[in-house]
Amino acid sequence: MNSVYLFIIISLCGNLVSGYLEITVPEHKDIFDWDLYESVIDDELCEEQIGYMQQNDTQLLIEFLDAGYRTPRGFMTGNVLDLGNYFQCLRINRQIPNSVVEGKFCMVNAPFSLDFSSLSAIQTLPDEWPDIPRPKLNPRNLKVNEDNLKLSRNFHSAVAGFSTFNGVVNRNNRIAGAPTTAVTFRLAACIPKTCTPRTALEGLYDIVETDGLELDYCRLPNDKQWVAGDYVAFVIFGICILLVVLSTGYDIHCSVYQQKDPKEINKLLISFSAYTNTRRLVTYTPVPGALECLDGVRAFAMMWVILGHTFANQIASQIVANPLDVLNWMTSLGAIWITAGPITVDTFFMLSGLLVVYTTAGKLTSMKLLKNLHLFYLNRLLRMFPALAAVILLHVSILNRVADGPYWGMVSVLTQRCRVYWWSTLLHIQNYVNPSHMCLAHSWYLAIDVQCHILSPLVLVWVLTGKRRLAWSALIGAFVAVMAAATTYNFINDFQSGPIIPSRPQDTMRYLDYYYVNTLTRGSPFLVGLIVGYLLHLNRGKKVKLHIFLSSFLWIVAIVLAGLVIYSSYPIMQLTWDNQLADNMINSFVRPAWAIAVGWLIFACVHGYAGPINWILSLPTWKVLSRLSYIMYLIHYPLMFVVNGMPIVPIYFDVKFTLFQFLAHFSLAVIVSYIITIVVDAPCSVIIKHFMGGGPKRSPPKTEQPESIHETRTGF
Repeated sequence: MNSVYLFIIISLCGNLVSGYLEITVPEHKDIFDWDLYESVIDDELCEEQIGYMQQNDTQLLIEFLDAGYRTPRGFMTGNVLDLGNYFQCLRINRQIPNSVVEGKFCMVNAPFSLDFSSLSAIQTLPDEWPDIPRPKLNPRNLKVNEDNLKLSRNFHSAVAGFSTFNGVVNRNNRIAGAPTTAVTFRLAACIPKTCTPRTALEGLYDIVETDGLELDYCRLPNDKQWVAGDYVAFVIFGICILLVVLSTGYDIHCSVYQQKDPKEINKLLISFSAYTNTRRLVTYTPVPGALECLDGVRAFAMMWVILGHTFANQIASQIVANPLDVLNWMTSLGAIWITAGPITVDTFFMLSGLLVVYTTAGKLTSMKLLKNLHLFYLNRLLRMFPALAAVILLHVSILNRVADGPYWGMVSVLTQRCRVYWWSTLLHIQNYVNPSHMCLAHSWYLAIDVQCHILSPLVLVWVLTGKRRLAWSALIGAFVAVMAAATTYNFINDFQSGPIIPSRPQDTMRYLDYYYVNTLTRGSPFLVGLIVGYLLHLNRGKKVKLHIFLSSFLWIVAIVLAGLVIYSSYPIMQLTWDNQLADNMINSFVRPAWAIAVGWLIFACVHGYAGPINWILSLPTWKVLSRLSYIMYLIHYPLMFVVNGMPIVPIYFDVKFTLFQFLAHFSLAVIVSYIITIVVDAPCSVIIKHFMGGGPKRSPPKTEQPESIHETRTGF
């Protein structure tokens, strides 16, 4: 009966994904001061300043021209973006008679078919500089390969939906028609701050035809306005840092100088101690029955997530200088280790389900679970809350202020999302309420994980009876019900089978909103985890003996399943891919297949059938990374957007260069995760455990998996 209930509830959740809210940013939550942009416009003063520069100050004129308009370099490899010189433009500040000329940086969108009389600063130099050649360049006169233009359009269209989902507004596929009109240039213009872009382009750049131009955005110095969220963030983090300093001082005084017995030191007074919390983080005491290999699985999965996001974020940010090279690489067989990257999140879903059973079975009976259901939920939510709230608060304010750049708009969009929809993220309902405007675009995982955790007692109540027949009926019945519902849902909706599919760019947003972040379609790995967790519980403290042929066969099955899952990302990335039946099969069965393969890997490691693989995964090296993995997941993506919002020129995509970027992103994520752990997460963990009292007790077990905030709150 529980399987039917689970089927109905998850199916209803899937049906709820029928629409989403359009983001509306209240004025007091805006990133930029729009009144500032409007107040500086003065058409009469603009004409006066432009005229003065053209007649009396050619050096100042050259500063504007040098910091702005250019033909995009690498157009033949798909680049349609030129970012000018952002900081040079905003530094312009020159006193002239009657006024001060200051720079304003703008981005404009121009169709490829627009008639430019000039796209280069060298063409607009004054006549008194006769010795400098003035090549006349008109993009409409370029003999461009039509196939390259079509591929460029395909690339920008393919990543458009994924970019929008992550907060990047794509404009390069907005003009329909022939390939030559399907490309939109995104060009920087440095203009006097008193001018509108259209007036300045006509006056400074000698562009006669401006009807096709469209303003994207403008930036001015110090245009990020202060809002309530900024003050709240600085006050809260300031208090936390002060508490860390005081608590650490007290801890060192008692522990190092007075050498008091740890039992005599007040636990709450040292809860914020960086000294004690660091020792707890890096110290590990072996516990019999602990699933040591999970640390390695988490660490490798986390590295794969960050690696995949490094590639995806650079591509989705659309600041690459060679998009056609990116498209060629994405569709090659050598890219499957990245294009298959989204499957690694299902590893965490499987681990989450596994730990729910493994840490609960034997600790609670069915009746105790029902009586303490509020603690079951509250313990999970409270352990996830502090770090999540801290990262949201960082995004609301501090990350928006640590840097700047010509492409900072994508950071500002994500900041605005957090200022408007922070509440849905903390409630873990953002995948249904506002899937296209999530605060923390990757937080959909947490929402689904929490929703699966909320539904899990429908199965756990039967598993904890101690009756194996009931337990297996509940587990298998729930898995079959969810698989049947998800498969039916997928075949009805005919989704594409990946976040970026070059052959179906128009379907990306629909796939992301209605499949990718849907609990129904992503819940099967969690149920596989419940089954694997129950298997491990039944054999806790025992040595499972498998015939060598059986263990070898299971390894072959797991390797084949994992190989097919990874390889399936190759054919769907081809420009000619068009097989809806295969898409539906991939969407329905690939994720549980991957979870089964990982489940066997863990089972084999625990019971001695993994050889050197278990040795590698169980190394103490992975302990710290495993404990930091939850916060690393939360913070790494926002940090990537900050880094990718800073470049002042388009970035040339190269696999080796991106791998070096991954090392930088990974190292930065580890450092910031450690700081958040010491300042926020670990102190809150101590306080929560103190006031909750640890929840319901159980009789001393023979062996148990240690309950750590870093191991049981999610798959992390």
